[in-house]
Amino acid sequence: MAKKKIKKIRISLVRSVIGSKPNQRRSVKALGLKRIGSSVEHEATPPVLGMVNVVSHLVKVEEID
Repeated sequence: MAKKKIKKIRISLVRSVIGSKPNQRRSVKALGLKRIGSSVEHEATPPVLGMVNVVSHLVKVEEID
């Protein structure tokens, strides 16, 4: 049986978390983003995509091949 390839995404923080709601700040921290311009790579799993959805107005998401 062939393994299913999991997509990877690069998430970059492009807006400040100042003034955002506490759950949005926690999501940004849980994703591993620290300051504006920082980027991290994660596998596109449902929990990660859910956190990205919560802070979609603060981040930029790119799919990695």
